[in-house]
Amino acid sequence: MQESILGLATMLRSKSISPVDLTEECLARIERLNPTLNAFVTVTADAALAQAREAEAEIQRGNWRGPLHGVPIGIKDLIDTAGIRTTAASGLFRDRVPTEDAQIVRRVKDAGAVLLGKQNLHEFAYGGSSMVSYFGEVHNPWDPAYIAGGSSGGSAAAVAAGLGYGAIGTDTAGSIREPAALCGVVGLKPTYGRVSVRGVIPLSVSLDHVGPITRTVADAAVILQAIAGFDAQDSRSADVPVPDYLSGMREKTLRRIGVLRPFFFDDLDSEVESALKQALSLLGGMSAEMHDIELSVPNDRTLQSAESYAYHAEFVARSPERYQPETLRRIRAGQNVSAADLLARRHELELSRRQIGEIFEKVDLLVTATTPIPAPSVTELKEYPERLRTRELLLLRNTRPANVWGLPAISIPCGFTQTGLPIGLQIIGPHWGEAKILQLADAYEQATAWHKSVPKIASDTAASSQPAGESGFKASC
Repeated sequence: MQESILGLATMLRSKSISPVDLTEECLARIERLNPTLNAFVTVTADAALAQAREAEAEIQRGNWRGPLHGVPIGIKDLIDTAGIRTTAASGLFRDRVPTEDAQIVRRVKDAGAVLLGKQNLHEFAYGGSSMVSYFGEVHNPWDPAYIAGGSSGGSAAAVAAGLGYGAIGTDTAGSIREPAALCGVVGLKPTYGRVSVRGVIPLSVSLDHVGPITRTVADAAVILQAIAGFDAQDSRSADVPVPDYLSGMREKTLRRIGVLRPFFFDDLDSEVESALKQALSLLGGMSAEMHDIELSVPNDRTLQSAESYAYHAEFVARSPERYQPETLRRIRAGQNVSAADLLARRHELELSRRQIGEIFEKVDLLVTATTPIPAPSVTELKEYPERLRTRELLLLRNTRPANVWGLPAISIPCGFTQTGLPIGLQIIGPHWGEAKILQLADAYEQATAWHKSVPKIASDTAASSQPAGESGFKASC
């Protein structure tokens, strides 16, 4: 399962491996490891095998669709899938079965990907730990005693443990990049409007993004290529040309790098700081210039609170008991935001997105640690629940500004703590600058070996088979 999507694509196209064999392997690993990790809510085994057989037949006929054709991936259970339940990890939607696919699901299907099922998350994406879920918390593959991060915790854990070769997650304040960092994989949040969010259960319509989680930077480029593009039926989608990300990534261009220190370096864990310093030293040799940058950082969460409450207001009034208590508390925090205040916050957001472009007249890319601390333990957050929100906000502190600014950003592995927990490096680019961040991220990845590390659980045949959550392993068509 350490093979990359690009590596698989070559073998699939040459018919030296079979999509059916790959899918069966993934399903077997899910059955073995999901009880420990609780990464999947629903596994669509029969449907996945049918898709794999179809992909194999097409490839045999010479109808190869591209590098995702026949590759098994997972989908965050916040994204609609026709005929397959989409729960948002909530009791409110535990029996919800959409009649239509989200636009991004249509696109990965068109690319020939095999969909393994729906992945666990923090309920309604309203948190950065994946500790709050109707189906139980997600566990970190590097050490199941620690959290996987969130809200796309199941997606990041699944990719890290080899329960699929990639995943589609969502990101409102860092929900792709933060769990990617904590699980030692790659997580990419595109520019706001680059990928359609039609058919995705919203957390905050002004801040929601969709993007890939993968083992390598090139694989993130492959999935982004498949899902990016204008959607005329999504009012938030932007009609901006989509470049060839793989070709752009391989260009050898020296970039001007800005290091965001004030705010982003505050209270860094000592091991995170050490790993970041080493990464910056290496990046310095890959850049035309590198210097510190200071920015005014937006940290008001009123807009997110108000937009989340707007979506949930009727559900909260009708069935409050079907939410997890902590999620209900967070949603209700937005109920008293006035219309005038909401309008003002949206105006501030648009102004902030215009003004941030000025910084890219001085530099090409910005760099920070993805998270200021490594993953907290599950036991700590259970024994001291009052720490949960504080820890989540700290974990999401460095990622959230890119959502407010609408900028593309990627997290890539850059080290481990002494106890073996992953550490992530974040690269932020200008609007529509995904190719730039992919280029630098790939150059760093090729110069290091962090992405080659695999959690012990991924090769441990003696993994526990005791259920971690309500769902356990559930196969359905």
